[in-house]
Amino acid sequence: MNRYLPVARQHFLAALASTSVVVKSISAVVVLLYLLSWAVDTPYALGVTPGYLFPPNFWVWTLLTHGVVEQHIWGVAVNVGTVMACGRLLEPLWGALELLIFFAVVNVSAGLLAGLAYLLTYVATFDLTYLFAVRAYGAAGFLGGVLVALKQTMGDTTVLRVPQVRLKAAPALVLLFLSLLRLSGLLESSAPLAAYSFGALSGWVYLRFYQRHSRGRGDMSDHFAFASFFPEALQPAVGLLAGLVHAALVKLKVCRKMVKRYDVGAPSSITISLPGTDPQDAERRR
Repeated sequence: MNRYLPVARQHFLAALASTSVVVKSISAVVVLLYLLSWAVDTPYALGVTPGYLFPPNFWVWTLLTHGVVEQHIWGVAVNVGTVMACGRLLEPLWGALELLIFFAVVNVSAGLLAGLAYLLTYVATFDLTYLFAVRAYGAAGFLGGVLVALKQTMGDTTVLRVPQVRLKAAPALVLLFLSLLRLSGLLESSAPLAAYSFGALSGWVYLRFYQRHSRGRGDMSDHFAFASFFPEALQPAVGLLAGLVHAALVKLKVCRKMVKRYDVGAPSSITISLPGTDPQDAERRR
């Protein structure tokens, strides 16, 4: 083990050196807050606690800070590794500013939705544990968003050969893994599972409807539909339900309609393009 540690450290430093200021800054904040956690209860002060997030306490800064708070060294490794993976795989496609926007959108949305979910659970059960004993913090929310983004950009990449697992299945597999850990008692709190789920959902909504790029906004391609995250047997039912929800959100002007554009300039053929699909994206997916 001692022989491999210097090599691993060298590769890590080389990878970190090749990343942008955004990746370096986020990684540095994660490490610094971990060191600070030895003296201060950072999950309490900077993590999302549902009872303190909403009025009258209104600790809104925790929506920005909870994603960079870690209390264990393995959490630091997962957090920094997730950010560095974004720097290597997504930042060349998006740019540093878009990566920072995605990081902020996913973490703020995951923290807010997780806090709201626990607040509603308290309303249903009147159990104060859901308000003041829950701490949502760490990389789980952003990890969910990143896996969704990787499914969008390189979903056909094989990550395991035996059994064959492609990257597009990673969001669902990680959700299943966290659920099993929670059911078995190895995961002490449900907060990481909730944060991961809401992070993946918010990441999909942002990439599907709002992300700006050279072709306009969002990605309305079929391979990135909400139903594509589920097993094939469930996709028709999920697709129908998702369509009804989308139609309701369109009427409320939260989402926009899926629009197809037809180019009939060429006399011999009709070219169909969808807003949100880039030629570079199509080539990368192939």
